[in-house]
Amino acid sequence: MKILAISGSAREASINTALLMAMKDLAPHGCELSVFHRLDVLPVFSPDAEGERTPLEVVDFLALVSAADGIVVSSPEYVRAIPGGLKNAIDWMVSRFEVVGKPIALAHASHRGDDMLASLRLVLSTVSDRFLEHVFLRIPLIGKTQREATDLLRLPEHEAKIKAFLADFAAELHSK
Repeated sequence: MKILAISGSAREASINTALLMAMKDLAPHGCELSVFHRLDVLPVFSPDAEGERTPLEVVDFLALVSAADGIVVSSPEYVRAIPGGLKNAIDWMVSRFEVVGKPIALAHASHRGDDMLASLRLVLSTVSDRFLEHVFLRIPLIGKTQREATDLLRLPEHEAKIKAFLADFAAELHSK
């Protein structure tokens, strides 16, 4: 089973990326989790750049989406909204078929960001009829460096939360 974890942050030292990277080592047996954290390489979506004109970076990203059995998204909130890079990636996905019907769950590395999460839930439930609102992970890491976040995520209570989240997500993938 393949899970694609997408970080909604283009920041090199992102705590959302740190959260997703921690998931890689805690994925259940039989689950391969890969992390995409380079939203900054995707050009701005334009319907004029689709088909034969689709940029190679987008083709590569969409191949990851297509190969995944499910998607986990972890994103910061920018001015109470979805970061532009993540929305751009979603626009590239929704203009095609790769994400349609794919199970999607959210993880969040902050104690705040509810406005963005509400908007992201609306967008993702529009993109896929298998958006799993009830499968959600929140571990507050805001204000931490990426190294501090990585260390905190190794604490037994956080590892247990991550493992439970991934087990719930894997169960949903098996139920298709």
